[in-house]
Amino acid sequence: MAMNRAQFAKMLEPGLNTLFGLEYDSYPPEYASVFENNTSQKAFEEDVLLTGFGAAPTKDEGAGVSYDTASQQFTARYQHETVALAFSITEEAEEDGLYGSIASRYTKALARSMSTTKEIKAANVLNNSTSTAGGDGVSLLNTSHPTQNGTQSNTLATAADLSETSLESLLIQIADMKDDRGLRIAAQGQMLIIPTAYTFVAERLLESQLRTGTADNDLNAIKNGGYLPQGYHIMRRLTDSDAFFIKTDVPDGLKMFQRSPMKRGMEGDFETGNVRYKVRERYSFGFTDWRGLFGTEGAA
Repeated sequence: MAMNRAQFAKMLEPGLNTLFGLEYDSYPPEYASVFENNTSQKAFEEDVLLTGFGAAPTKDEGAGVSYDTASQQFTARYQHETVALAFSITEEAEEDGLYGSIASRYTKALARSMSTTKEIKAANVLNNSTSTAGGDGVSLLNTSHPTQNGTQSNTLATAADLSETSLESLLIQIADMKDDRGLRIAAQGQMLIIPTAYTFVAERLLESQLRTGTADNDLNAIKNGGYLPQGYHIMRRLTDSDAFFIKTDVPDGLKMFQRSPMKRGMEGDFETGNVRYKVRERYSFGFTDWRGLFGTEGAA
């Protein structure tokens, strides 16, 4: 149904001081610092895990050399979604508005709605990190990721709120990470990802020169050691107020594929004079290598 003059009666009358509700500032894209950005030319994208070799064994004198085999393991699929929104306005409503174009105000509102949906879809990868299975058959955060060398974990055995102790425990897990054949890999935490509720806790933990909550004058090891060089990053669409995450430098972790950038369209109807405005975009968010993210739900 087209928006008409009855819905904008005050905009057709003189004497208004201001129109508000559509001019709020927006935060910069929050997903862009968390997800690796890729483009796609297909309906979906797939990433396949290739395993390497195990540790090389000792060869005894005169004995034959040992052979190892590599293999293909799980596949992570990114199925692109189409996101779109539109509105229609009558010719008369657009003509009779006394405070500028009604349509131009609402085309800006379309863009804001599209941006909000994109942020929500990105945050939901983390919001569902303990419930939605990935390519290896278990959730993104899990104590039992299957590998060819037993299981591995990227979460705390006992969920905990953000503190010096819980943060250090996850950083130690990252430092002890192994590949699918059990060989240690050089990985480091890069960024702490938090909901708004942890803003001040994160500031104290990462920016204080000395340890927080103690009078011992000890150094803040996390800050002085540079264990999270990109600091902390707030994602305002995280739904668990006491969960927190650490993005690592392992490649092919959290990924986003842009299949089609945002496109705007407008067309008028010959008979009614109504004008329709539409925006459309295609993309997908997900994860490939679970080693790209560590975290915990929080104690609550």
